Amino acid sequence: MPDCIFVSDLHGQKNQYEKLFRLIRTEIPDIVFIGGDILPSLSILRSPFEGSSVDFINQFLIPEFKKIKDYLDQRYPDIFLIMGNDDPRFEESSILAGAAQKLWHYIHNRHIRYNEYLIFGYSYIPPSPFRLKDWERYDVSRFVDVGSVSPEEGQYTIPISSDEKRWATISKDLETLSSENNLEKAIFVFHSPPYQTNLDRAGLDGKMVDHAPVDVNIGSIAIRKFIEKKQPLVTLHGHVHESSRITGNWRDKIGNTHLFSAAYEGPELAVIRFDPEEPASATRSLI
Repeated sequence: MPDCIFVSDLHGQKNQYEKLFRLIRTEIPDIVFIGGDILPSLSILRSPFEGSSVDFINQFLIPEFKKIKDYLDQRYPDIFLIMGNDDPRFEESSILAGAAQKLWHYIHNRHIRYNEYLIFGYSYIPPSPFRLKDWERYDVSRFVDVGSVSPEEGQYTIPISSDEKRWATISKDLETLSSENNLEKAIFVFHSPPYQTNLDRAGLDGKMVDHAPVDVNIGSIAIRKFIEKKQPLVTLHGHVHESSRITGNWRDKIGNTHLFSAAYEGPELAVIRFDPEEPASATRSLI
């Protein structure tokens, strides 16, 4: 029965990472999941896309995880991570360099077997009002919510074809990613929460764009439909920091699938602890 912890949306805050590092050293979990938005914010208006986040990976994340790995040796946990919509994708090469050093497993759009479990990762979110589109896709169709910017109108830090911008959807991606796998023992790390749950409620009450109301639920319809149909064991989410304050819940359930969010708007680090054999017993602590 693996001992798992899940964090998300640290946004390059070193004090939050230091809390995570202390936690890993003292609790020595079997698995650590990191759910995206891992890097310092990068203004989409700055060009070329370079600077603080590159240094953050190579000069902070990689050296600090190396220290923990040296200290824990054989007890070093398996770390599974994805990027999030605030993480410029040109940094993916540095993330892959850390994976090559066996500091973590980079799991976007792939899966890894861990004992009897399948662990999947997926970074994309539906179109948002933000200009950076590296990790945004149309959801189930080419519909864009009121106030959001389409993938075709945003900016990217890596080359991407016009066909991909126009036609790729989260729905199609998830069909391909899951394939014919039995997901009864699957754990998915999504950056986006599913639509209309306790985990995707944004603080947009009363907001209007061109006299049209903005949807206060900003999660993915495709991810929700995927969970309803495929019923994985556990899904992990981030992205919507204020949702747990508004709904009063950091967890939800769709059928037999347990949903947890580690996104949090306060100064504390939100830590989800769970055992995949008993997901109903999961807890959240703020440190």
